[in-house]
Amino acid sequence: MPVRIRLQRHGKKGKPIYWIVAADSRAKRDGRYLEKLGIYNPNTLPATVELNLDRAVNWLQNGAQPSHTARNLLSEQGAMLKNHLINGVHKGALTEDEVNAKFEAWLKDKKSKNDSIQKKIDSEAEKAHAAVIAAEKEASAKRKEAADAAAEAKAQEEVPAAEEAQEEAPAAEEAQEEAPAAEEAQEEAPAAEEAQEEAAAAEEAQEEAPAAEEAQEEAPAAEEAQEKAPAAEEAQEEAPAAEEAQEEAPAAEEAQEEAPAAEEAQEEVPAAEEAQEEAPAAEEAQEEAPAAEEAQEEAPAAEEAEADS
Repeated sequence: MPVRIRLQRHGKKGKPIYWIVAADSRAKRDGRYLEKLGIYNPNTLPATVELNLDRAVNWLQNGAQPSHTARNLLSEQGAMLKNHLINGVHKGALTEDEVNAKFEAWLKDKKSKNDSIQKKIDSEAEKAHAAVIAAEKEASAKRKEAADAAAEAKAQEEVPAAEEAQEEAPAAEEAQEEAPAAEEAQEEAPAAEEAQEEAAAAEEAQEEAPAAEEAQEEAPAAEEAQEKAPAAEEAQEEAPAAEEAQEEAPAAEEAQEEAPAAEEAQEEVPAAEEAQEEAPAAEEAQEEAPAAEEAQEEAPAAEEAEADS
């Protein structure tokens, strides 16, 4: 069967690792293989290759055909060169000692080249690292300069404020001196409020003064009413005499012809009846007190009329 030396993919997504295997050419890429010859890791710088040189040369001697990538890797590791030298021994062009000497010389030369390449990579990495550090230092210096400039600007802005504060210091001292006076004013504030309340009460008293004067003016009228009250009571006491006068009225009619005074008594009888109706309202009778006095004056005339009858 045809054998092929090729790469079989392993590792995780984005970071593959390849095995160098000898497999049947009809098998799948990641399928069954005959022998694992080494590992190729492209994720490092430079790429890492681990190869079993003797087994790889053996498969090449037996007719295995490497793939394009596998050929490059085998050539870099010296497998293709050693296979070529062994073929020269089989043809009689070289001896085994010459093959070993040539191969050792090639390994030394390859190692020196690899060392130079590694030094170049390391120097480039150091330069890149130094460039990064320099950029960080420059950025830090710029930030520091910006901070210093901002601090200076702030200090310049604060200078006028400090001068204003110095100018306002005397005013502040005066305010401190006036503070006790302000506290006294606060203490006197309740007294001022009481004075305002008293002033309001005085104004109300002034507004009520006319009403008091009216009350004083009405006081004599009230005294007169009190003075008239006994007269009204006397009128109530004389009301029974007026009733007797009504009972004697028929006799007074008979005496009309004989005595003109009897006629006057008859005319006064209705006034006596009105006095009876007004007796319960004693207070209203104060206005009718003169009529009651007239009735008292006319009562002796009525008695004379009875005596004449």
